Amino acid sequence: MAKRLLAGLCALSLLLPAAPPVWAQDRLPALGEAASDDLSVGNERRLGEQIMRDIRRDPDYLDDPLLLEYLQTLWQPLVAAARERGDIASDLDQQFAWEAFLVRDRSVNAFALPGGFVGVHLGLIAMTNTRDELASVLAHELTHVSQRHIARGMANSARQSLIGLAGMILGIIAASRSNRTDGANAIISGSQAAAIQGQLNFSRDVEREADRIGFAVLTKAGFSPGGMAAMFEKLDQSSRLNDSGGFPYLRTHPLNAERIGEARSRMGTAKPAPPVSVLAHTAAQARAKVMMDARVDALRRWQSLEALPTASVSDKLMVAYASALASTLLRDWARADTSLQLALGLVNGSPRSDAQAQREVVLLQVQSLLARGDAARAADALQPYARGNGAPASRAVMLLSAQVAMQLDKPALQRSVEEMQTWTTLHPQDATVWSQLGRSWQQLGHGLRSLRAEAESRIAVGDLTGGVDRLRAGQKLARSNPSADFIEASVIDARLRDIESQVRRRELEEKRPEG
Repeated sequence: MAKRLLAGLCALSLLLPAAPPVWAQDRLPALGEAASDDLSVGNERRLGEQIMRDIRRDPDYLDDPLLLEYLQTLWQPLVAAARERGDIASDLDQQFAWEAFLVRDRSVNAFALPGGFVGVHLGLIAMTNTRDELASVLAHELTHVSQRHIARGMANSARQSLIGLAGMILGIIAASRSNRTDGANAIISGSQAAAIQGQLNFSRDVEREADRIGFAVLTKAGFSPGGMAAMFEKLDQSSRLNDSGGFPYLRTHPLNAERIGEARSRMGTAKPAPPVSVLAHTAAQARAKVMMDARVDALRRWQSLEALPTASVSDKLMVAYASALASTLLRDWARADTSLQLALGLVNGSPRSDAQAQREVVLLQVQSLLARGDAARAADALQPYARGNGAPASRAVMLLSAQVAMQLDKPALQRSVEEMQTWTTLHPQDATVWSQLGRSWQQLGHGLRSLRAEAESRIAVGDLTGGVDRLRAGQKLARSNPSADFIEASVIDARLRDIESQVRRRELEEKRPEG
């Protein structure tokens, strides 16, 4: 069921009335309008968090630090541009998550959730040829969030408990992707659920607004004005050639000639963006293509380098990067090294190359070296991107450095732990870093700190029961060891009381009758 829920999330960004009011196309909608009054900003964020708890525990939720970091290089400038334009009201800015995340799914899709969460399928990244095409989709989804389109469509349902509403939405989403009518009927129950399902259609007015504001955000952030039109045309052509259900984005965001024409016409009025190398995006595209299907037979198909002789530089990098990653996952080190050397030669020797493309390939090389236990070479390759060399803070580099340190020496591991502790202070919901921190503390012999980090990792993904279990184990360890770290033991006691209180509140909310 969890996999079906995540696969069907494409429909959630459609929670709009079947016959919505016609909004004027020459103004920004007022965020305080009555259409969204029933679902406050705070409640919308809480609803999004409740839905994300299910998503984060789903096996198709993907935290790949390298690919996620590339996605952030597109997402963060868009959010900053929307702020600068005044599209994001102050209450939304403070309370919404503004978080983009990855979904391991081959279908071409992206979706917005309540509270500022935007999901991106690997299939979407894999079919885009430039960063501008992908950024145009992100800008469109960001506009659905900033203009509170979801809250407006859900206003009539907001009187239900948030837990009940979240469960109902997830059930409807799962049913929207079900091929079996009886399965859909089993998931959707009650007149309220049926009423919400009747809202699962975007209106033309809302789509136009998301296109118009999204285009302005796209260009303000420095992306090419042609990105949105190119993406629309690519989606339209691809769906015509292969309408086999692999393009849910077109079912949730239907294209028509008018929308495509408007996207083209906007190109002539926007300031052109300076040209940017496509090679960094090519590396991300190749990574998405390999990771969206990790079966052995699929990985073996990516290992081939036969397409290289007559291909363009971008195509060659696509093949070489994909072959190197697939070979690494298959632990075929000889092929991995051959492909890595080819990819490094392409990004270092091409006039179209840039530092970001080189960095993407080097980080893949580090991943490959770590997988085979060659920490010394991995450390050498990673050194230019370490923070000590003036490089900006990077989550991907930090996590790779932690893995390197675990294979090297205690001083390096201690430095890595300190960096991760600082990170978790600023990003307390980062489950992956908490998990790595737990393993690092364990290797350093700090069992109490390791248990607390493991607990925080489980809490961050919404597994409060698992978090309580780890915290209680920490309490037991502290009480059995008179020399245990008193401060850490006190932190564990306080966190346990807080999380147990959250568990009780959640149980009460789930038992509360809806209405």
